[in-house]
Amino acid sequence: MGGAAGKGESSEMMWVAETKLEAKMVEAMQRRASEGTAMKSFNSIILKFPKIDESLRKCKDEDSNGSIDHEELKKCFHKLEVSFTEEEINDLFKACDINEDRGIKFNEFIVVLCLVYLLKDNATALEAKSRMGMPNLEATFETLVDAFVFLDKNKDGYVSKNEMVQAITESGERSSGRIAMKRFEEMDWDKNGSVNFKEFLFAFTSWVGIDDMEDDEEE
Repeated sequence: MGGAAGKGESSEMMWVAETKLEAKMVEAMQRRASEGTAMKSFNSIILKFPKIDESLRKCKDEDSNGSIDHEELKKCFHKLEVSFTEEEINDLFKACDINEDRGIKFNEFIVVLCLVYLLKDNATALEAKSRMGMPNLEATFETLVDAFVFLDKNKDGYVSKNEMVQAITESGERSSGRIAMKRFEEMDWDKNGSVNFKEFLFAFTSWVGIDDMEDDEEE
């Protein structure tokens, strides 16, 4: 998987989604990309970090014990009145349980909620979102979707290395190429040369220190 497209394929790269969930994620992101983004530069994303961090930490206070198992995730969706099929819940659980310990940690749970936000972007979902009882989170998720759309220059639902370089170069930062490569490597953890929204979210939770929060508590 991955790799640059041949010259005949135009400059856009074609990636094949590995799961149904990823295909839906990419489709939803392409739909959002067609609406445009309010982000003007990569710097403006970074400036929003403290606000996003604060919102996620408040959400942490509402989270119960350390990790969420499959049944708890189902109950959580039931409570939010978000209708997912058993298969979709399984896909979400598998996709977000990155260390495969059969329990979703807090940073993984944030990713699940944000994916739910993206995938259920309709009237029913909007009602469910308000039931999350976390109005700040909705704004946070919206900012994260907006940030991804800003990075995804060709609107194909993935961020490539070139797009990352372009976004950071636009910010006018010195040594921007090196920063872009570092950020891209942090996001592309399956090393296939493209980043989907889920990978972007996991990188983001580590950038704002969600992983550190869990380590602190365990100590």
